[in-house]
Amino acid sequence: MAAACPCGSGVPFADCCRPLLRGEREATTAQALMRSRYTAFVRRDAGYLLRTWVPQTRPGSVETGGVTWLGLEVLDTTSGQAADATGTVTFVAHFDEGSGPQTLRETSTFRRIDGRWYYVEGVHS
Repeated sequence: MAAACPCGSGVPFADCCRPLLRGEREATTAQALMRSRYTAFVRRDAGYLLRTWVPQTRPGSVETGGVTWLGLEVLDTTSGQAADATGTVTFVAHFDEGSGPQTLRETSTFRRIDGRWYYVEGVHS
């Protein structure tokens, strides 16, 4: 049995986020990009996180260590389809930094530029 994708889609990793992380295909929706970015955090793939961050808000580096990611719940998606220019995804990510399980709730904003989705920013709530 193939390993499930960390993003929680229920699809095998090989068919879900792995092709995106490897650059074999692009995310077709804002939610697909958000899920792949969560998977990149799980797999400690800082390069992918930086490549999928819009240049205007991209930091110089991303820290991916010290956290064990425990699961992802997508709560809401607004726009963010293949024909849209922008979209938002609200999610809860469960994690542990060594002191017990915690949650991060965020509404992430995404922008499509030249047919490719990018992460812009996130607001924690």
